[in-house]
Amino acid sequence: MSMRRPNFSTVMLVLGLLFLYLPMFVLVVYSFNASKLVTVWAGFSTQWYGELFRDQQILSAVWTSLRIAFFAASMAVCLGTVAAFVMTRYGHFRGKTALSSMVTAPLVMPEVITGLSLLLLFVQMAQITGWPADRGMATIWIAHTTFCSAYVAVVVAARLREVDHSIEEAAMDLGSPPVKTFFSITLPIITPALAAGWLLAFTLSLDDLVIASFVSGPGANTLPMVVFSSVRMGVSPKINALATLIILTVSLATLLAWFFMRRNETRRKAALRDV
Repeated sequence: MSMRRPNFSTVMLVLGLLFLYLPMFVLVVYSFNASKLVTVWAGFSTQWYGELFRDQQILSAVWTSLRIAFFAASMAVCLGTVAAFVMTRYGHFRGKTALSSMVTAPLVMPEVITGLSLLLLFVQMAQITGWPADRGMATIWIAHTTFCSAYVAVVVAARLREVDHSIEEAAMDLGSPPVKTFFSITLPIITPALAAGWLLAFTLSLDDLVIASFVSGPGANTLPMVVFSSVRMGVSPKINALATLIILTVSLATLLAWFFMRRNETRRKAALRDV
């Protein structure tokens, strides 16, 4: 029997996965390198993880980035959901096209332009109102919320367009107010989209370097800023250890999110079959 040759799509898929994940695998392996040179293998060692946890600058930057990402993602979900609801549920009104374009503009706007415009905004506000006196976590949070809301709006709007309006109309016909209908009917249906939008916004905020560099001050350094400044002076094996821990955390978070979403979807389908 002749062996079946893989088709073109399978080969391209394998090559694409190797291109994406092979560098990460090499990075994880070299995080256990005993040598100070990141490209020379000198034996297995976990010393760089100990060095990483003793580096107060990196630990402080990690804590700052996590706090900013959490609050920015949470606020982006609120603003993005409201924007998506307006774009999908309200009929034609004057300025709807302009509103939709402005909501999604940060998706295609270069980060340099966004960061520079926000920096000028904060400078003008400081001159006129006296706030912000110093740029720091608050300005980074506002900046990240601004561009993360656009991504959340797109994700939630796509889900809202798939929701059956007859369910909401039936609830309102039975006497449910619009606000109660939204929280009792619509919100549980779009919860997976909200979770996906929150995770996307959290990742974008945690990963951002350009915008944070424009709107941050000397008292607030995010993790990408610290990593970028250290890499410019030479790659340290501590960066490999840090990247490995980030990859592990993201993988576990993604796996848990997939597990809970799949379990909820299974329960929902089972409940529909029992009706």
